[in-house]
Amino acid sequence: MKQLFAILSVAILGFTAQAQAHDGVIHLNKSVKINASADTVWEKVANFGDLGAWHPAVAKTDIVEGKDNEVGAKRELTLQDGGKINETLTAYDAKKKTMTYIITGGVLPVSDYKAVITVKSAGKNKSLVTWSANFKRKDPSATPGAGQDDKAAKDTISGVFDGGLANLKKILEAK
Repeated sequence: MKQLFAILSVAILGFTAQAQAHDGVIHLNKSVKINASADTVWEKVANFGDLGAWHPAVAKTDIVEGKDNEVGAKRELTLQDGGKINETLTAYDAKKKTMTYIITGGVLPVSDYKAVITVKSAGKNKSLVTWSANFKRKDPSATPGAGQDDKAAKDTISGVFDGGLANLKKILEAK
């Protein structure tokens, strides 16, 4: 009986540890300093309905429900390669220069994705743009498919952030 209990205990603990290992939220935080005022940067970033104005991976942005920059607005991003991403604006504060949105569907290997973009003054004609997100990989199984593991999810979103922030800096500092 003791041996059976020991075997069951190990099996249960193994399943619990496995579930916890694949239930983790991935945190990502990226920032860039831009030689432009926070107002100028926010003016470029603020339009939820036009991510393509500064993100090079986005070919087209359509507001498919609600009004641009209003909480509850839904946008569909069409990527340069034709892929689609659906997002919903969950918070927007023009005075604080911040917006929060979630991904509700699309081609990215993530789930439970929530991101915040914030622009802050970093001195005269300087700003700091911070883009942060919490998310999980799309495939929660113990053995995720190719390109669906934690590393793929983090690398993909890291690439999205890096590409967008670098291009935003390039556009605004070229003026």
